[in-house]
Amino acid sequence: MDWAPSISHSSTFHGFHTFYRFCNDKHSFAMNSDVAVIRGSTCVAASAKQPKQIPKGKSQANTVSRKRNTLLQHAVKQLGIAEGSNMYVSLLGAINDVQALKQVHAHMFRTGLDQTRYLVNKLVDMYCICGNMEIARLVFDSIPDRNSFLWNVMIKGYAINGPCDEVLLLCCQMQEEGLQPDKYTFPFLLKASASLIALQEGKQIHNRIIRYGLESDVFVGTALIDMYAKCGLMEFARHVFDKMPERNVVSWNALIAGYVQNGLANDALEVFDQMQLTDVNPNATTMVSILPACAQLEDLEQGRRIHDYVIENGFQEDVSVVNSLVAMYSNCGDVEGAQQLFDKMCNRTVVSWNALIAGYEHMGYAGEALMLFHQMQQAGMKPNWATMVSVLAACADLAALQQGKRMHGYVIRRGFEQDVSVGTALVDMYAKCGSVKIARILFDKIPERNIISWNSMIAGYGAHGYGKDALAIFSQMQQSGMEPSPITFVCILFACSQAGLVDEGRQYFEIMTRDYYITPSMEHYSCMVDLLGRAGHLDEAKEIIEKMPIQPNANMWGALLSACRIHCNIELGEQVSKRLLALEPKHDGYYVLASNIYAATRSWDDVARLRATMKEKGLRKTPGCSLIEVNNRIYTFFVGDQRHPQSEEIYGMLEMLDRQMKAAGYVPNTKYVLHDVEEEVKEDILSSHSEKLAIAFGLISTTPGIPIRITKNLRVCVDCHNATKFISKIVKREIIVRDGNRFHHFRDGFCTCGDYW
Repeated sequence: MDWAPSISHSSTFHGFHTFYRFCNDKHSFAMNSDVAVIRGSTCVAASAKQPKQIPKGKSQANTVSRKRNTLLQHAVKQLGIAEGSNMYVSLLGAINDVQALKQVHAHMFRTGLDQTRYLVNKLVDMYCICGNMEIARLVFDSIPDRNSFLWNVMIKGYAINGPCDEVLLLCCQMQEEGLQPDKYTFPFLLKASASLIALQEGKQIHNRIIRYGLESDVFVGTALIDMYAKCGLMEFARHVFDKMPERNVVSWNALIAGYVQNGLANDALEVFDQMQLTDVNPNATTMVSILPACAQLEDLEQGRRIHDYVIENGFQEDVSVVNSLVAMYSNCGDVEGAQQLFDKMCNRTVVSWNALIAGYEHMGYAGEALMLFHQMQQAGMKPNWATMVSVLAACADLAALQQGKRMHGYVIRRGFEQDVSVGTALVDMYAKCGSVKIARILFDKIPERNIISWNSMIAGYGAHGYGKDALAIFSQMQQSGMEPSPITFVCILFACSQAGLVDEGRQYFEIMTRDYYITPSMEHYSCMVDLLGRAGHLDEAKEIIEKMPIQPNANMWGALLSACRIHCNIELGEQVSKRLLALEPKHDGYYVLASNIYAATRSWDDVARLRATMKEKGLRKTPGCSLIEVNNRIYTFFVGDQRHPQSEEIYGMLEMLDRQMKAAGYVPNTKYVLHDVEEEVKEDILSSHSEKLAIAFGLISTTPGIPIRITKNLRVCVDCHNATKFISKIVKREIIVRDGNRFHHFRDGFCTCGDYW
């Protein structure tokens, strides 16, 4: 271990300041990292590059040399480093900047100290620590008779900085030179295998560890736990953990983090409780690892219990712990609690901002998430790729295409576009904003797609009713070698449902179980019920519910009830609504759905009965709400809304459109108006639906010819759907409506859904 005397903070700062003056002095010996010169056995990482203007004359050269040496000596003195043979070791250990390191390296080369083995070892180590693996490798390759320490330094450097493939290659080369990996090598071999998700290589390394008798080493064992966890084999990770004779806090943390990473939050909490019964005390990293388990379960009570533990043990000053608490409260639905913690933070990092932005977006407060993003920029904090993923998701939630495009521009300027998570978020944003063609272009540009990228594109096509395109993407995914996940098949079945591809849906449900051994979940069965119900196969849909091996939930019965409404099957609808309302007695949407069935058949007594039940239970129908983005602002409209400053113009536009539509053959569809009133009153109710108000506002506020994009929180009603087809033909504009279920693209009097929704 290198030794340096204890020095005060102020003298350390002054010493580094002097040292960097030495490093950056225009007459000092500069390094060119682009050129590598290896002279015999001399260990040089880069060639000497003379300044453009070299002082002429011997006296000038001596002056430069004296100045350089004086600066170095002054820096050494201010840093409290004793001069002598260990001076460079201590000096190297004090550096955390590549440019400064190059300067010291150059000085060592000039003085001939680059021949000293222990100094060269330290030099390679410091290049690795500073993250410059290129120069570290050049120096390493120039050294003859490398020992195990030096090999381990390089292997560790690649394991931490990448590329991780080099770790495994170096290990093979090391053995070819007659050296065997030891207990210091294996943890980093396993770290590289974990980073690469190279399970087979990881298992081979494990076998070697067993043969060498190193399985009981706490560091090796912990690395094995981490490797198996990152490769998704938690049973193997737990087996290694249980066999360890000695476990430290890092071992426990690795197991907890592994369970959380693999979605096994309950197991993580159980291990955390077990840990507290041992003599190993949880640390701040433990808190950072366990809090996401509460977020996964959305278990606020458990999260508060761990928050109390944080306070009791003095971890509340740790920024990473507070960031995790902010994320936990956000994901558990307590955004106010998250905001309070955030407001109290003295030293917010980009992770702090990201946690709160992601929390607001996750809980459906997309507008607040975007406002927070702007506050983050005003505070001088630079967003990173993770910030942009959440911000793009917020734009997608609002269907705010204009703001999404601005964020896309920011992504390009910051160079985040090649990041797979950001690329996938862009695909998702454009698809959810109605621009599925742009989404596809961006999808094709993602250099290395992951399963989420494929799923996003499949879901995007499905939401727009382009079922055949979704199936084509799935085939392309299979050809690429990417293994579909259970969510992939949810997306596929949803796409088949929206496009009416019944036979294809049945086929892919069978492929999922037969070829990929995926056990159908509630979501898969719900998609099948929706697929069959929409197509009119009500009895088959009901049979699936009754025969499936898991207990049906409200969503599944809701899908069947919706199908009963579409096909006006009152008898089955009554049976389903009774079961549904028994499961979800306080869900207003299901009462409205049942009322629609009765209203369609003019069973007004039954409509009144359901309305009375809702009133008795204190339930109110969720009001229809439509959003439109104009000039980077989001405008919200409710049914009969007259709050907008331009209400007079909006209703004037609606009256004009109504006259033109009726002249073109439009007849209002009052079938589903849930009021036993005169037809004229029903027509008035329909004329002020929120989507019609938003469309009228779009027509008076935007340039003729550009598409109008509307987002509605509920399923678009039959009358509004029909009216929008007429409007699109009259005004010669494309109108894109994203309702609570899918997209509708209205052009020249037609909708892409083919009236199948």
